Amino acid sequence: MLLSILVYCVLGAVAGVLAGLLGVGGGIVIVPMLVFAFKWQGVPQDLIMLMALGTSMGSIVFTSISSSLAHSRNKNVNWGVVRSIAPGIVAGTFCGSFVASHLPTRFLQLFFVAFLAFVVSQMLSGRKPKPSRHLPGAAGMSAAGGVIGVVSSLVGIGGGTLSVPFLLWNNVDMRKAIGTSAAIGFPIAAAGCLGYLINGWSDPRLLPYSLGYLYLPALLGIVAVSMFTAPLGARLAQTLPVPKLKKCFAVLLIVVGVRMLVNAL
Repeated sequence: MLLSILVYCVLGAVAGVLAGLLGVGGGIVIVPMLVFAFKWQGVPQDLIMLMALGTSMGSIVFTSISSSLAHSRNKNVNWGVVRSIAPGIVAGTFCGSFVASHLPTRFLQLFFVAFLAFVVSQMLSGRKPKPSRHLPGAAGMSAAGGVIGVVSSLVGIGGGTLSVPFLLWNNVDMRKAIGTSAAIGFPIAAAGCLGYLINGWSDPRLLPYSLGYLYLPALLGIVAVSMFTAPLGARLAQTLPVPKLKKCFAVLLIVVGVRMLVNAL
């Protein structure tokens, strides 16, 4: 048990830095490591992924708060964008969490890998969107939020891997895109967390100290450390030059894509 708690704390440290530095919730690290930890603890095979996704969403609730507040102090959060995209994100994430246990995700994962490959190629090529391109209106923002929410919930990420490229493609500054994405992570995680909690509430196979598909010992270990490391990541994002930030984000997307491809094949 002590070793498991240590693993959860290390996960929290990494997730917090990622949340602050790149505007992501850390789910790309948390989910695969929780899968490994839950297998080691003897969690039933058909519960492992659901509990990893639910616990990851629960941790992102807290890392997104810490990260977005740090970015907000640096004036790098566009709260207007957050308000306009949040309704679609909440609806999409909540629905996605309910279908996660029933919908095969292989096609979605392969599609998402192709999407990430396109985004990485765009970011590393240095190509820029047309100067005339800008964020869509209320309907377009809600639709984009719905897509981001559904995909984030089904694959267990905080949404930054989708929201940052979306904002960049619409000529939002890189630092503001990262800060705004960190704030967008909160409604994604809150809706997803609630969905996984409700969906797993009556599952008789759950481990002790679980709330639905949220495993509390893992959640508390991750949150206890990530709340302190997220501001560190935000400070790094403020000082690193934009080209380096773009390369860091591209590397992150490559890691996400490879992980999803391995899981899907």
